Amino acid sequence: QVQVVEYGGGLVQAGGSLTLSCSASGNIPSVEAMGWDRQTPGKQREVIEIITNDGITNYADDVKGRFTISRENGKYTVDLQMASLKVEDTGVYFCIIDLPIATVPGARVRHWGQGTQVTVSS
Repeated sequence: QVQVVEYGGGLVQAGGSLTLSCSASGNIPSVEAMGWDRQTPGKQREVIEIITNDGITNYADDVKGRFTISRENGKYTVDLQMASLKVEDTGVYFCIIDLPIATVPGARVRHWGQGTQVTVSS
């Protein structure tokens, strides 16, 4: 089994900063990618940023230049530094970890944490 835990959510004023951290543990032979997605009110769940073994892939246009993902090599951790936060960034943020499926070359299985609430006040 794989356990994924997020840390660092909370309440922050618009324009402020917050850093989310994530740690994965358990049966992890290797990692294909780690990242974050979020569920904000009134919008579909969206992937924010993913960091793969080949580099970073940013998906959400509205966080470019404001959010930065980082990961330490060899560790099952990933951080999301959020700056210039907006009220519309309010939501639940989930850590993602993609693991390879040993029996199916090229295939991955995605695990999520329980999520951490980020609330940005005006």
